[in-house]
Amino acid sequence: MTQSRPPQPPTPRDPVDAIIEQWAAVRPDLDTRAMEVFGRVYRLSRAMGDRVEQAYARFGISRGEFDVLATLRRSGEPYTLSPRQLSATLMLTTGGMTGRLDKLERAGLLRRSPDPHDRRALHVTLTDKGLTLIDEAVGAGLAVQTEALTTALNDEKAGQLADLLRELLAGTQDPTS
Repeated sequence: MTQSRPPQPPTPRDPVDAIIEQWAAVRPDLDTRAMEVFGRVYRLSRAMGDRVEQAYARFGISRGEFDVLATLRRSGEPYTLSPRQLSATLMLTTGGMTGRLDKLERAGLLRRSPDPHDRRALHVTLTDKGLTLIDEAVGAGLAVQTEALTTALNDEKAGQLADLLRELLAGTQDPTS
């Protein structure tokens, strides 16, 4: 005699479900599947962005400042990039980058120095204080993300979701850029 598995509780409804139902009522001709996916991705991104921002705030930095420090950290020793490389990686204007660099330099988290090979160029380097802070902040941010992920999904589902989102992202990228 085989035992059947207990039924899984239904996935709770979310605000996107209500939006989809409203569209179905007034425009039943629309295929809203894309709205379901991207609406949830958008809401998830906002919710997790806010949580991660709170984690970084404990270290006295914003998400944008975290991104600068993390980019330098990921670059490997000597944790140095040009402002242009940082701007390109973070998709920021040079003006936006300058403001972030000014604040981070005042906080002692990075330093700017002249490029020894080009007097017109600068190097941006993490300080020891910046290296310690970013290592702690990245751990705190990942802890928040990991908790949210493992609360909602098992390892298999999390892997499937990561693969599906990779495919979706690849399919939305402009092949000319």
